[in-house]
Amino acid sequence: MNRPLRDRVLTGTALALAVSTVLTACAGNEATSDAKAEGTAKATPAAAVKDPLVATFDGGLYILDGENLKLIRTIGMSGFNRVNPAGDEDHVIVSTGTGFRVLDATRQALTDIEYQGSKPGHVVRHAGRTALFTDGTGEVNVFDPADLSGGGKPEGRTYSSAEAHHGVAVALANGELLSTLGTEEKRTGALVLDENNKEITRNEKCPGVHGEAAARNEAIAVGCEDGVLIYQDGNFTKVDAPDDYGRIGNQAGSDASPVLLGDYKTDPEAELERPTRVSLIDTEKKKLRLVDLGTSYSFRSLARGPRGEALVLGTDGALHVIDQNSGEVEKRIPAVGAWQEPLDWQRARPTLFVRDGTAYVSDPGEKALHAIDLATGRKTASVTLPESTNELSGVVAGGH
Repeated sequence: MNRPLRDRVLTGTALALAVSTVLTACAGNEATSDAKAEGTAKATPAAAVKDPLVATFDGGLYILDGENLKLIRTIGMSGFNRVNPAGDEDHVIVSTGTGFRVLDATRQALTDIEYQGSKPGHVVRHAGRTALFTDGTGEVNVFDPADLSGGGKPEGRTYSSAEAHHGVAVALANGELLSTLGTEEKRTGALVLDENNKEITRNEKCPGVHGEAAARNEAIAVGCEDGVLIYQDGNFTKVDAPDDYGRIGNQAGSDASPVLLGDYKTDPEAELERPTRVSLIDTEKKKLRLVDLGTSYSFRSLARGPRGEALVLGTDGALHVIDQNSGEVEKRIPAVGAWQEPLDWQRARPTLFVRDGTAYVSDPGEKALHAIDLATGRKTASVTLPESTNELSGVVAGGH
């Protein structure tokens, strides 16, 4: 069965994604490289950079200016690392071999804050809280990202799953916590806890539960191998896929829309399925619609625009903009050259990261990264980096 994202053990070193304008083909004297001093970026005092982006490469992290894509700093880090927004205007969460580490991306330095544990998994921002799920232990840590700037590890909430598994947790606005259920061998659904970690309700009709997304009016969905499971207003609702096996393992939500965007796979035996259809799940009507793009995509291809529009980076090299209500593809924005998803999920492929009205798209084969204005479809900046990069993220305040 194809298991993208973190369904497999996080080992090895990843390849690349790509970043930098015509500015420079190497760090030069524009950026400080500390790749030899692993985990540090303190060779010189760092001036704050506005709206930074963070990209991983085989050997560390690149920090870039979010407007012009100028390479600001290189931080050396060995191993396969992942990056996600921490939930404030300064920090990014870096998943390493030992746990979750907090990077002050604005000031280009790793902090001393770390949530240790094997196989750090999903990082979820919602309702002003950030939830970390450690797959190797089943531990959930929830904190207010505003407290990351307080000089120490934030005081927060913890919860231990009954058994360790590849899971995900979401902190809700009313103090409830949704967390997945499962073991290392089998994942079955989700439960909801009150603010004292007392179970309120559960649903175990979501085989292979994976991923999450939040829609308007705090409808929280997790993906299943036969549809999605939605929690809203104290109740779970299952939305079935049209196929017996219709896996929706990766989702993207928007506070501007009640409709969620998901992938859609139908072959449980495939080593790697390259689907051409995506799913749109209406959390109000509890209905699921499939949209055929005519091109495949990967789990790093899904995002949402400022109006809630569904965005998919296809292997045809185009950014497909889908009306989330009608399912119509409104436009196709040229982004990169044609590509094919690699078999190994840790290897680099073109990746999409969206912040406000700008889509950032990487092109690993060219060691390039592009900033695209979603309103006009125009590339506003491009860059070439010293090394191919893999994952791409940045600072994003607030929820999804």
